[in-house]
Formats: sequence, C-alpha cells, structure tokens
Amino acid sequence: MSPETQEQFQLKYQTGQKLLERGQYRLSVQNLEEARDLVNLSSRLGGEVQMWLVTAYQGVGRLDDAIALCQQLTGHPHPEIRHKSQGVLYILQAPQLKRPEEWMVKIPEAEGETSQKPHYVAAKPINKPQEKPSLVLEDLSQMNTKDNNFIWVALGFLLLLLGVIIWLGYRDYWV
Repeated sequence: MSPETQEQFQLKYQTGQKLLERGQYRLSVQNLEEARDLVNLSSRLGGEVQMWLVTAYQGVGRLDDAIALCQQLTGHPHPEIRHKSQGVLYILQAPQLKRPEEWMVKIPEAEGETSQKPHYVAAKPINKPQEKPSLVLEDLSQMNTKDNNFIWVALGFLLLLLGVIIWLGYRDYWV
C-alpha cells in the first residue's frame, strides 16, 4: 500500500469509527466501505474494517448485509477476526424478541423542533453557597431503647477467653 493510499485509508477508517461511535451509521457505512476498498481484505486490518462495517450495517438497519459479511468473515485468514465474527454472527442470527409497547420509551426528535428563542450558555457556573444540612433530632419514643442481652453474653465470653489465655500462660511458667 502506497503512503498516500495508507493515509487515505487511515482517514476513512478513523472517520468511520468515530461516526459509528456517535450513532451516525449511514455516514459511517460510507466511510468504512471506502476504507475497505483501500485495504487488503485478507489482512488483519482488512478484517477489522469489515468487523466495524458489520456493526455499522446493523446500526443502519441492513441486517442481511451484516449477516452476509459476517458469514464471509468466519473464513478470514486471521484467527482473531474469525473468532470475533463467529461471536457476532451468533448474536446477529439470534431470534428477535417481541417487546410490548409499554416497555419502549419514546424520545422526541430534536431535529424537527426548532425554537425561535436563542439559547445561551453561561461561561462560568455560578457558585451558590451551599446550605449546611440542619441537624435532625430523632424521636426517642420511636426508637428501641431496650437493653440488648447480647452485649452481656459477648462480654462474658471475652472475659472467659481472657481468663483461659492467662491461665494457660501462667501454667507453662510454673511447670
């Protein structure tokens, strides 16, 4: 690969990755397809580009293309690409679950709504003095203030244990 082609490949590949991570799948597919055309497909880098392209196809809704490309990659010469593609293919071919509408959250489109009012962002956040939390007094009539007998049992056990340790220590001393 010539240095000019290598530079063009890196630009398309990195742009495609960044667009995919931002959720701009259509543009990501375009950049990754152009990067794929510039690299040797049987190389590890060619396999990685194609794996990213599988994800972009899935994001844009071209599931059949994603599955077909992933099936091709299961025969890739590089073992890591083969292994990854088998895992992704398993996920892509899994049956789609039906989700009830009440499980879904509807998010309004931000592009369709345009506001006539300008939006301003403050350069520095205003530091408000923090209020100290007021002291909350508990109502003692609501609390269980009964003595706990466990304390006495534990204290007795500790005294017994201390006595045994002292007795064993002096016993070896006098013998």
